[in-house]
Amino acid sequence: MSLRKFDFWKLFNTVIIGLFSLCFLIPLLWMTSAAMKYEKDVMVFPIEWIPKAWNAVGNFKAVWAGNVPFHLFYFNSIKLSVIVTALTLIISSMAAFSFTKLNFRGRNIAFTLLLTFMIVPEQATLIPRFLLIRWLGLYDTHAALILMMMFSIYFTFLLRQFMMSIHSDFIEAAKIDGAGYFRIYWQIMLPLCKPILATVAIIKFIWTWNDYQMPLIFLLDKDLYPITLGIQLFKDDYADNFAVLMMASLSAIIPLLVIFIALQKQVIKGIALGGVKG
Repeated sequence: MSLRKFDFWKLFNTVIIGLFSLCFLIPLLWMTSAAMKYEKDVMVFPIEWIPKAWNAVGNFKAVWAGNVPFHLFYFNSIKLSVIVTALTLIISSMAAFSFTKLNFRGRNIAFTLLLTFMIVPEQATLIPRFLLIRWLGLYDTHAALILMMMFSIYFTFLLRQFMMSIHSDFIEAAKIDGAGYFRIYWQIMLPLCKPILATVAIIKFIWTWNDYQMPLIFLLDKDLYPITLGIQLFKDDYADNFAVLMMASLSAIIPLLVIFIALQKQVIKGIALGGVKG
């Protein structure tokens, strides 16, 4: 009896969660449907989820072969996301290794001070960062975005929590064999941290790809725009053509959907490991 009751509630909870998930998916489904239609059919009510007349090819050509250089925005986003993600992995993992496995005076105090900066809103530091970037001569360059986005207190904390679960006997054995700290970090710690490194890489890539505020403030040249700003330019040429705008939006999120769907289990596993260990 208890088993049947348990199965019933499990099924009930699954259905409820499924319905809530469907509610969150409705905007994505509508965007996909609108991207496949002619403009005159987008605002038809009730909604035609499956278009009667398809114009996916025409909308696709308008996005990728029109006056707005959508391919350039795509390249800029890929460039920024890959570089920032790679540098974040290196810097955050080195910092986490130092705070976890290196014994130096003031280590705990330094880490506590580092964590305190997590409570400072990012918007509160925009003006100082803007002045600093102008002083360095990096304003309106990708280098400015890379410099500001490659440091992450959150990912340093996440990696540190995972590294705390790795026994120090590995390091002591490596020291006996004559390995230096960098070799220990590169050949021992990083291979053991592959699950959490994969999680950090995926999340950081998605965050960088979706970032709108930083490029908006620190970029002026349209040729440097990432895809988040580039989509805004479609409003000038296609202000009333929601079908083309939806195709542009759909094209912008396809890489993120593919990455997350393919690696979602690893993301959830890495977050759980980083959050509970140590």
